[in-house]
Order: sequence, then C-alpha cells, then structure tokens
Amino acid sequence: MRHLLQRHPVPMRTRFAHSLVLTYALPPQVLEPLLPPGLALDTYTDPAGTEHGFVAAALVDTRDLRPAFLPAGFGTDRILTGYRIFTRFRTPGGRTMRGLKILRSDTDSRIMTLGGNLLSRYHYRLARIGSRVVGDTLEFRIVSRDGRADLHVRADLGSAPADLPAGSPFATAKDARRFAGPLPYTFEHEPETGSIVVVKATRTHWEPTPVAVDLPTPPTFFDHGPFAGSRPVLANAFHVADLEYGWEAGYRRAENGAEL
Repeated sequence: MRHLLQRHPVPMRTRFAHSLVLTYALPPQVLEPLLPPGLALDTYTDPAGTEHGFVAAALVDTRDLRPAFLPAGFGTDRILTGYRIFTRFRTPGGRTMRGLKILRSDTDSRIMTLGGNLLSRYHYRLARIGSRVVGDTLEFRIVSRDGRADLHVRADLGSAPADLPAGSPFATAKDARRFAGPLPYTFEHEPETGSIVVVKATRTHWEPTPVAVDLPTPPTFFDHGPFAGSRPVLANAFHVADLEYGWEAGYRRAENGAEL
C-alpha cells in the first residue's frame, strides 16, 4: 500500500552549501483552508493588531545528499526548492510542536522526484534550477515545467545583517527570526489512517542571517490556485551556509496529537 511507503521511512543527511528562505505574509483566511485536521496556523500579530499567516519559499543548494546510513562520498549534489506553511501541532499533554506543512517541492533531479514522491508526501516536481555565487551575490533561478513555481532571486550576502524588507509585518528582527525556517518538524496528513506523519530535522550551527534580496521574477506560486488574487508580502529573507542537516525517519501521531 503506497501510503505505508510515504511515511518518510529513510533518514537522510546532507550539507547545506547555501540555504535561502523567503517568508511571505498572507491573511490567515487564505492559508487555513489548506491545513488538514490536527494542524493549526502559526500566526503573528503586527503592532497594528493585524494577524498574519506565513508561507516559506525555501531554496537549498545541497551537497552529499544521501540516506543517513551511507558515508558522504555516496551522496549527490542537488538543488531543492519548496513552499511550506508555518504551522503548529498540539499534543494532549499541552506541548506545541512548530513545523511546516509542505505544499509543493521542486528539484533538478529526476531520481529525487521519483524517490521523493515514493517515500514521502513532499509533492516533488522536476524543474530547471540554477544556483551560483558571484562575489557577494547568491542567485537562484527556477523554471518550473507548469510555470507555477518560477522564481528568480538574488541575495546580497554582503548586506548581512540586512534590515527587514519594506512592508514587513514584523516589529523586530527577533520576531522575524521565529519565522525564518526551516523549523524543527514537517507535518503531513495521512488521510488513509487519519493521522499526521511527523518528520524531525537535525542540524548544526543554525545561525540564520537576514539578507537583502532582489526578485527579478517573484514567485509565480502565488499567482495560482488558492493564492490567486492574494497579495503576499515579503516578510523576511534569511540565509545560512555550510552546515550539516538531516531528516529523521517519520513517525505518526493521531490528529489530536496523541502518540500511536
């Protein structure tokens, strides 16, 4: 049965050469219908009293990506991108787990697309993706096959730490960092069993730095589907480089957060 395979059974390890996360603020009413039972929107209320939900556009240049039981030399270098909603998952004991609900993932690898969709619910699609560093500029360019996840961004690493983007709802850089992504967990709903698949991330030396970005092609992701007509606001942009990262094997909890 396919859903048994899609519980993220294989722990993974990699090194992030570069990770750039752009977090966009949207009205909660746009995002809440996209959440399955058990997950709640992780929100922020700005100084004017307006509540915001958030979607992260994550762009990661990985090195030595591999199953955790293999040494680094058996890994491959891949670029991964994706869109995730910031969410909360409460347990019966009162614990709140902060994490991300995957909406879409893109990669430059056909093998990663096939394997990722077989062993997870990360919704991988094949795209043309380029990444390069020229001087102090980190650049990503994504051309999706369906045109629904195109993006071209340049990050000025020399500007770090940069001010928050104009129009950001965050009052301080400290507030913005809470929504820098990635978070400790990702959550996926398994409708066949009415449960939540939880995948925990492992990382070292996590010190995201705010950077200034230029967007020759803003994310076309927000032009389609449930986002059509919305007006996402770039709330922050954070960069990290040269760190070890991994995902543990997934495990399930009930929709009410109880252990299974």
